[in-house]
Amino acid sequence: MSNTKSTSESQNSQNSRRSEEKDTERNMAEDRPNPMEVLRQARTQLAELTGMAAENVSSFEQTEDGWSLEIEVLELSRVPDTMSLMASYQVDLDPQGQLTGYRRVRRYERGRADSHRPGGR
Repeated sequence: MSNTKSTSESQNSQNSRRSEEKDTERNMAEDRPNPMEVLRQARTQLAELTGMAAENVSSFEQTEDGWSLEIEVLELSRVPDTMSLMASYQVDLDPQGQLTGYRRVRRYERGRADSHRPGGR
């Protein structure tokens, strides 16, 4: 009888641990914002820190450490608009969507195409 009781208690203990692990995974998933929330948070936070309006997000990916985005901002408005200075910022966020760092990676005139070609030619 003691073996049956011991085995039953062991199974209950394992089931309880599995249930707790699933609850923890579920809570972690609920804490993570969805991609659209991440995009909105990144744009808002970058604008608050730099004082420049984010115009669009040109790249977006989930990483091991959270999220990585490239955001285009208007740095200097000029007339005509095609002469305005734009910049691309690399923005890193934690898994909850809080900005952890940013840096300008490129500055260009709005009306100019990239001068570099794919493949490094």
